[in-house]
Amino acid sequence: MPIIALTTDFGRQDWFAGTMKGVILGLHPRASVVDITHEIAGGQVQAGAFALMASYDFFPKGTVHVAVVDPGVGSPRRAIAVQTARHFFVGPDNGVLSFALRREQIKSIHALENDKYFLKPVSRTFHGRDVFAPVAAHLSLGVPIQKLGPRLKDFVKLDWPRPRRLEGEIAGEVIHIDTFGNLITNLDAESLRVFGDEPCEVAIRHKSLCPIAPFYSAVRIGEPLAVPGSSGFLEIAVNGASAAQKFRLRLGDPVCVRPRVKSR
Repeated sequence: MPIIALTTDFGRQDWFAGTMKGVILGLHPRASVVDITHEIAGGQVQAGAFALMASYDFFPKGTVHVAVVDPGVGSPRRAIAVQTARHFFVGPDNGVLSFALRREQIKSIHALENDKYFLKPVSRTFHGRDVFAPVAAHLSLGVPIQKLGPRLKDFVKLDWPRPRRLEGEIAGEVIHIDTFGNLITNLDAESLRVFGDEPCEVAIRHKSLCPIAPFYSAVRIGEPLAVPGSSGFLEIAVNGASAAQKFRLRLGDPVCVRPRVKSR
């Protein structure tokens, strides 16, 4: 049974996400439609890109991933479909697909211009329903990606903030805040390997913030720590509370990891 996975900023209050599913099932009743999330903050393309990157690779080969975080809907921005060695990706060409695609072996990129595969008339405000949902359904039915429109050489890429190695520390930043208030950074295991097994801590503005520990309950309730998260990146957390509220950090705020300062 083909799988179509949806990531959007449409929320649950309105009919938008459900209508996309109705379009898909109207074209392909046997499709299995899976919600990754519809709770991306409105228009936050980077947050949508991160959610897609963190989730897509856990789906079976051949899954069609649709990501619609599209503040430029109705403008001249392109709509694209991308085929990789394992998956299909469909969405606006504004970078929302780019974090996932940077990990993939890309086989083909196509502009969505063949309106034979669109729902008509095409709204200027709801391409999720009229363009991306029907295209995803047709791909799941086996329509070759080449029929959707002309081949492209590239797609829009969001800048991925790379960790920087400084004297005695690794500098990074907050790239995502999850529903629990955990502050997910761009610091992965590879970037922290330089410290080996040495006990480390997270610091902000040269001030110690919290130790790195293996799991949330390694500290007492209400105390902060950083843990290697399920997305593959170090996340700053508070056991039983919200790190985002406690530290008032925002996306893009700098953090660093350094050897733990020993108490005298």
